[in-house]
Amino acid sequence: MDPQPSAFEEALCAAIDGKTKPPGSLGRIEELAAQLARLQGTLAPRAERCRLLLFAADHGIAVQGVSAYPQAVTRQMVVNFVRGGAAATVFARTLGVAVTVVDAGVAGEPLGHPALLDRRIGPGTADSSLGPAMSLEQARRALEQGEALGREADAEVVALGEMGIANTTAAALLAGKLLGLDPVALAGRGTGLDDTGLARKRAVIARAAGRTAARLRPETALAEYGGFEIGMMAGAMLGAARARRLVLVDGFIATAAAALALALDATIRPALLFAHRSAEAGHAALFEALAVRPLLDLEMRLGEGTGALLAWPLLRAAAAMLREMASFEEAGVSRS
Repeated sequence: MDPQPSAFEEALCAAIDGKTKPPGSLGRIEELAAQLARLQGTLAPRAERCRLLLFAADHGIAVQGVSAYPQAVTRQMVVNFVRGGAAATVFARTLGVAVTVVDAGVAGEPLGHPALLDRRIGPGTADSSLGPAMSLEQARRALEQGEALGREADAEVVALGEMGIANTTAAALLAGKLLGLDPVALAGRGTGLDDTGLARKRAVIARAAGRTAARLRPETALAEYGGFEIGMMAGAMLGAARARRLVLVDGFIATAAAALALALDATIRPALLFAHRSAEAGHAALFEALAVRPLLDLEMRLGEGTGALLAWPLLRAAAAMLREMASFEEAGVSRS
């Protein structure tokens, strides 16, 4: 027997259906409004502030030639982020979203930029095709550092993004080991590999995946395959969700982080909004395995939180609809 709806659920349904519109006519906007209302526990939810947490780190497996770009690009892009010149920072500025750029473990010496938040676990992970990407202690630190940032974010909504050359490789391996999927099948072109590069990437992934069992426990999977930024994103999801903040999950890599967060605590699922379907090959398979439906499909595959940011205006509109839109009674409009 199906459980009876709670008084809050009945009131929420009545509030949405009672607005001056045909029932269901705003489609997924109504779903967003309901998700935010449930999370905040109010029929007048607010989505006034969003903060993008943008985590950057390097991956040792990059030395195997799995990316079309050299590892040095991670560091260069971090400088671009703090200067405001990247796609994510331009989108954020346009949409009024505050940005925190986090060094989770960029290769080389610390950048020491005043606009960069230093949460370095190390100068990049080890090569996971040869052995574990990090220690279990480092994996736990990454999760803990991210959880603190998600918990302390000064916004009702947290968007998550990442930067790290070779992190589509790490994400394919991590997600495959968490969900029992073939990591090779999850591998896509990433930053734009040609056919030869893609074949090399898949061979490296197959070799790396063969080191361990087909399915691993969450912290073990993170330690074996990385990366620091993916672990921190997963932690940030946990921290934000437990603080009743809605989390805008970006593309393929962020969804792999979400798979990790959900493996650690499945109760956070109502706080996660999967912003968009990436053009990266394995993203659809992750959505199917997680039984979730993305909000947008813009054929993007950049990462950085760009897709999450583009979902923000829709969420703001949904909250305003439920909070401000007149009911039939208030507007004096006939229901029939």
